[in-house]
Amino acid sequence: MHEFPGRRCFIETFPPATNPPPMMQIALFQPDIPQNTGTILRLCACLGLAAHIIEPAGFPVSDRAFRRAGMDYLGHVSIVRHDSWQKFEDWRALHGYRLLLFTTKGATDYRDFRYQTSDILLFGRESAGVTDAVVEAADARLVIPIKAGLRSLNVAMTAAMAAGEALRQIRALQV
Repeated sequence: MHEFPGRRCFIETFPPATNPPPMMQIALFQPDIPQNTGTILRLCACLGLAAHIIEPAGFPVSDRAFRRAGMDYLGHVSIVRHDSWQKFEDWRALHGYRLLLFTTKGATDYRDFRYQTSDILLFGRESAGVTDAVVEAADARLVIPIKAGLRSLNVAMTAAMAAGEALRQIRALQV
């Protein structure tokens, strides 16, 4: 783990990163259910995506449920932990990545959006979503349409659907 003095940004990688992050990335804003986070990290490992956890999380990363959901896949994913939303935003601005927020209040159907290889797919806290500052910072607000009268999909399912569509589009462009 690396700490940058005066910045309170922690970078933790499993295994230690020697290359820049893979093409597309997934970020979790203050996740509060360890099993969902572990499942999303497993998804990232399997698809070759870097993962970002924007603190504070509602559980320690040593949590048994988190480790169990991630299983032995945690050794195959690059995880960057950001101490706060502002630290994440500073990091993102430095790299110029586009931020795509997946939200039930999104205006654009995720299937109609045109993804880029440098996009960060952002998912909010299971219990409360994201703050207004996060909504304002997003370059796009995307929605996965669901049946009327139902509230939302599980965040891990949403991440899998979003990553699948984004990668499908990007890989189609590379052919």
